[in-house]
Amino acid sequence: MSKVIAIANQKGGVGKTTTAINFASALAILEHKILLIDIDPQGNASTGLGVSTQNGTIYDVLIGGKQLKDIIVSTNDDYLDVVPADIDLVGAEIELIQEDNREYILRKALEQCKDDYDYVIMDCQPSLGIITVNALTAADSVMIPIQCEVFALQGLGKLTETIEIIKTGLNPGLSVEGILLSMYDKRLRMSNMIVKEIKNSSHYSVYDTKIHRNIKIAESPISGKSVIHYDVKSTGAQDFISLASEFLSNQN
Repeated sequence: MSKVIAIANQKGGVGKTTTAINFASALAILEHKILLIDIDPQGNASTGLGVSTQNGTIYDVLIGGKQLKDIIVSTNDDYLDVVPADIDLVGAEIELIQEDNREYILRKALEQCKDDYDYVIMDCQPSLGIITVNALTAADSVMIPIQCEVFALQGLGKLTETIEIIKTGLNPGLSVEGILLSMYDKRLRMSNMIVKEIKNSSHYSVYDTKIHRNIKIAESPISGKSVIHYDVKSTGAQDFISLASEFLSNQN
């Protein structure tokens, strides 16, 4: 049975898209069938994996009534498919206001094909508008990336409130998969202070795996590849493989 996971954080610049791309890729190399849905108007998860939007985007599903299965794009990895996004998605926030049951459009669309996959990963935009609400309503759980920097907890409170609202009114089964610490540098006192603060203050579980600052992670989107396919021996690639392994062990 498939599991749908939203990668979400109201705050931008926390490594959300990086997490979505590389977490999905790590699960795929471990031979789990993955669908990555780009639901951010910036479309960085799409360009980061070099996928085309010529057959349509998630906008065409949310607004145009296209079938989700008709816009899925294969990648060079046999276990990883992508639903792309582009800047057209910006208009969906306004256009969806007119739709009946607008919070459930993505959830309904996913019913057609989610069971073709072991996991569906959604890269949400850094806001809590109707598009993100659609993702959270469709999701079984949420993974929350937080950077190991000053103001790391900024936005987490609002996201927590939104998750509780979604659970109460739209998706009672929604859970938090865990908090992922990203942009970690063990040499910096601040990074270690942030790790301690988050572990002490959050009532959500925190992954043991941390995503270290690594130049290969920053370089890989330019090549249209995940860091795992760009340089599997790099610290960044090994971190995401470790994350995928920890995640999978938590599913049992």
